[in-house]
Amino acid sequence: MFMRLATKSLFNRKGSVLLTIMAMSVSIFVLLGVEHIRGQSKQSFNNTVSGVDLIVGARTGSLNLLLYSVFRIGSPTNNIAWDTYQSISNHAKVAWAIPISLGDSHQGYRVMGTTTDYFSHFSYGNQRQLSFSQGKPFEEIFDVVLGAQVAKKLNYSLGDEIILAHGLGKTSFSMHDQNPFKVVGILASTGTPVDQAVHVKLQGLEAIHLDWQQVAKQSGDATVNEQLQNINLEPKSITAFMLGLNSRIATFSVQRDINNYRKEPLTAILPGVALSELWQMMGFLENTLRLISGLILIAALLGLSAMMLASIKEREHEIHLLRVIGAPASFLFLLIELEALLVSLASMAIGSAGLYLSLIIARDALSTDFGLHIGLNIFSFSNIIFLALVAGSTIIAAAIPSFTAYKSANSL
Repeated sequence: MFMRLATKSLFNRKGSVLLTIMAMSVSIFVLLGVEHIRGQSKQSFNNTVSGVDLIVGARTGSLNLLLYSVFRIGSPTNNIAWDTYQSISNHAKVAWAIPISLGDSHQGYRVMGTTTDYFSHFSYGNQRQLSFSQGKPFEEIFDVVLGAQVAKKLNYSLGDEIILAHGLGKTSFSMHDQNPFKVVGILASTGTPVDQAVHVKLQGLEAIHLDWQQVAKQSGDATVNEQLQNINLEPKSITAFMLGLNSRIATFSVQRDINNYRKEPLTAILPGVALSELWQMMGFLENTLRLISGLILIAALLGLSAMMLASIKEREHEIHLLRVIGAPASFLFLLIELEALLVSLASMAIGSAGLYLSLIIARDALSTDFGLHIGLNIFSFSNIIFLALVAGSTIIAAAIPSFTAYKSANSL
């Protein structure tokens, strides 16, 4: 009876109640959406690189090295001599090394020169190795392996030919069109910057930067590959490299040796530590978004309280009737609280459903445009806590109109 009475009372004021539910639904949608995307982004961010013990680059800050070597953002302060890379990669405590050479692009996507060790040793997430959705790793000089989003966005498939451009802009007037690269592999989606990269052999990058007046220029001409076999395509320098060690106990000693390397100034960083530092720098923005969503919720709760309070005078006849049939003043207090809680629960259901549908619709766009792989499970522990806080805040916000109804009942 108590629940039925509260429901009928809300239906009698369906106009104002519906507007209040809509306002609260929007605020809950924003609150849950911000928290869910924040949590998913942090998880995706921390999963960017895994299993790499050290990242080495020219002397610079740890965040700058992380950004250009892992996220392909920014540019290095300097390159590393190839002899230096070979010397460190042959260190007794080093298990494997992955060279990275940056500088060119293809339609706005960064080109990364590396070796096949990249596909064997680089991992992301919880030690997940790279896998191919189509094709295989590069073998020939002018083979290219595309990240999942590059292939999807540019609609490439195996066997297609692409031309690299000098520099990092989407529009370049310096095209390496002497020899196009052939797509031989497309990586499976990872939700990391790997999806946005174009991978080629180090020798391929060296080949397109040769003085082509000394080499045949006919695209696809067999003499080109024959002549390239007789040319030393070993790079003189690279941008950075990643290291995997035989034992993680040796990480700090190897890092110290690299940072004190005498032949040229180097910086070796622990990717996990650098990722944590970078995320902490984004803490201000994170807290600002939470504050904004919280203020929106407070405004909606105040609107709910104002709506319930305004309805008290309209319900004086109803209150009088309930008192006549023997309802205590506390009954009216609890009735108003229950009505507010029902409004809040309806708003939670609508807001959560709206967020779930929005994620389904925008999931592909978030993945393609921002590299964010957002899960559909919106009821994480933190979001459940937020919903419980919303319910508690609703009870507090409804205390004023509930107490007004209580006083009104006692005065009769």
